[in-house]
Amino acid sequence: MDVLRSEAVAIVRRLQEAGHQALFAGGCVRDQLLGETPKDYDIATSALPAQVTELFPHCRAVGAHFGVILVHRPDHDYEIATFRTDLSYRDGRRPEEVAFSTALEDAQRRDFTVNGIFLDPIRDEILDYVGGRDDLRGRVIRAIGEPGQRFGEDHLRLLRAVRLAAALDFTIDPATWEAIRLHAPSIRRISQERVRDEFSRMLLHPSRLRAFDLLDSSGLLDEILPEFSALRGCEQPPQFHPEGDVFVHTRLMLSLLPEKVSLPLALSVLLHDIGKPATFSVDPDGRIRFNSHDKTGADMSEVILRRLRYPNQVIAAVVEAVRNHMGFKNVQQMRASRLKRLLAAPTFEDELELHRVDCLASNGMLDNHAFLVAKQAEFAAEPLIPPPLLTGRDLIALGWKPGPAFSDILTAVQNQQLEGAFANKQAALDWVALTFGSPENG
Repeated sequence: MDVLRSEAVAIVRRLQEAGHQALFAGGCVRDQLLGETPKDYDIATSALPAQVTELFPHCRAVGAHFGVILVHRPDHDYEIATFRTDLSYRDGRRPEEVAFSTALEDAQRRDFTVNGIFLDPIRDEILDYVGGRDDLRGRVIRAIGEPGQRFGEDHLRLLRAVRLAAALDFTIDPATWEAIRLHAPSIRRISQERVRDEFSRMLLHPSRLRAFDLLDSSGLLDEILPEFSALRGCEQPPQFHPEGDVFVHTRLMLSLLPEKVSLPLALSVLLHDIGKPATFSVDPDGRIRFNSHDKTGADMSEVILRRLRYPNQVIAAVVEAVRNHMGFKNVQQMRASRLKRLLAAPTFEDELELHRVDCLASNGMLDNHAFLVAKQAEFAAEPLIPPPLLTGRDLIALGWKPGPAFSDILTAVQNQQLEGAFANKQAALDWVALTFGSPENG
């Protein structure tokens, strides 16, 4: 038994020895029944919050109104929730009132049948009041009770249903699916942070393509990313994009990503062509163009990601990737200095992967990708960006006064250094004197 589970079992045992019913609940039971190792253990109990705190001194209330106590253990914190019935919802997210109840009643207020199963780990006994085991066997995501009521209580369940179905490779019960489609606009009432977190979990999971398709067909995608609707039917030049319109191209790119990706990479794949509809034009000869769609897309990406409350570092990486993605077609013509700066960028690996799947989802030509991989190997023996030969202090010693010219001169010197024009400080000083003259002339 792993440490995480053994600590959870010890908590259940202590509650039971004190005369309370205590059970594993939710996702940990589902995962165990599916043969997976749970990443977390939630415990549901008949003990009231005050009784839980008496038994576990090292704990704190994280949702006293809902009867949730967090018990601290060296390796993990465990949530212990008193059985409850949710009485009224007004904000589409959390109940305003709850009443402490029984395991049977507690199961009825949960979201999906596969998450409504209890397990007594001491007796190794399953308590299933909602038909969850049957749906696990049938690989079905089904709302508990009336689906519209479940989604009306908590709109975030709309996204959770999609994420669960994709991650588990389950189908969605028809009545539950129709309720998702009907209630999709309600997701706009949920905070952007919570929507972002669910959406990000979908993008980071290997099942991201199935999640994307479910979001699309349910109408949730247009609610989360309304800008995406313009990609459908946005034609592309067939000589470069035989696969179809921008939406088809983007979806195909998602399918080509490896299982494990960074969040900025997944988001940059989704958004790299978001600027195409706004820049669509047709030449007199009939050729389709998207002039500056990379720059437009970068600006749009920043607006979208800020709306979804992504962290600044994620936004910066995605915006940079979207802005730069068209530049990869010119890498074989780049000077060594610019190429080295490209390879040294902290976002390069993600940008290279973006370029790879962009090519595979369109013309299939990977010559520039192969060129960059070869250059990585060629430059691996030494730092791509070595310490600069000159600094601002060196220019001051030559008589230059700090000002805008400083940056231009130092960048020019470093470019020459990266090109291999000189390799020592004196040669760099001589080049500055020859190229820029004396400080008085400057």
